[in-house]
Order: sequence, then C-alpha cells, then structure tokens
Amino acid sequence: MVRFCLRNTIKILMKEILTKAIKKVTLELIYEVVDERTKSILEVVNEIRRRQEEDFRYLNNKIDTQVGQLRQEMGQLRQEMGREIGQLRQEIGQLRQEITQLNQKIDTQIAQLNQKIDSQIAQLNQRIDTVIQLLIDLKK
Repeated sequence: MVRFCLRNTIKILMKEILTKAIKKVTLELIYEVVDERTKSILEVVNEIRRRQEEDFRYLNNKIDTQVGQLRQEMGQLRQEMGREIGQLRQEIGQLRQEITQLNQKIDTQIAQLNQKIDSQIAQLNQRIDTVIQLLIDLKK
C-alpha cells in the first residue's frame, strides 16, 4: 500500500511538475509572441512616424515655396500698382491743368461778353437818351 501511495504521490507530483512546466513554457511562448508582435507593431509605428515626418517636411517646404511665390507676386503687384498710381496722378495733374486752362478761357470769354454787353448797353442808353432828347425837343 505504501507503494501505491508512493506511486500516486509521484504521479500527482509528476502531474503538477508537468503542468507547471507546460504553463511556464506556454507563458514563455506567449511572451515571445507578444514580444515579436510588439516589435512588429513598433516597427510599423516607427515607419508611420518616419513617413509622417517626411510628409510634414515636404508640406512645409511646399508651403514655404508657395508663400515665397506669393510674396514675390505681391511685390510685383505692388510695383505695378505703384506705377499705375503714378500714371494716374500724372493724368490727374494734366487734367487739372487742362481744367485750369479751360476756366481761364471761359473767364476770358465771359469778360469779353460782359464788355460787349456793357458796350451795347451804353450804346442803347445813348440812343434812349437821344430819343428822349428828341421827344423833349419835339414837345417844345
């Protein structure tokens, strides 16, 4: 019976040892799989980060290039606007001179017309005076 108990005890101990060994090997295998999977995930994440950094660098360069082009075009537009404004100011100055000349001509013509009108009024007044004098002479 001692043998039987000893065998059972050895059997149970062997079973426990095998169970623990299997669990330990299983856990080690799981850890290895998790480590390998973690490494592959980290590689993918690092690759994504690298690509993202490249994309950001590319986009930043593209933005810088386009901003530079916009600044250049804005500078050109400012120069063109400056030239156009200068030409407009010149034309406005010429128009002001022409208006001043026209006003002088108009003033001259008005003065001439006023002289003619004054002259004709003076002639009419003389004729009226003459007619009145004649009428007075006729009444006498």
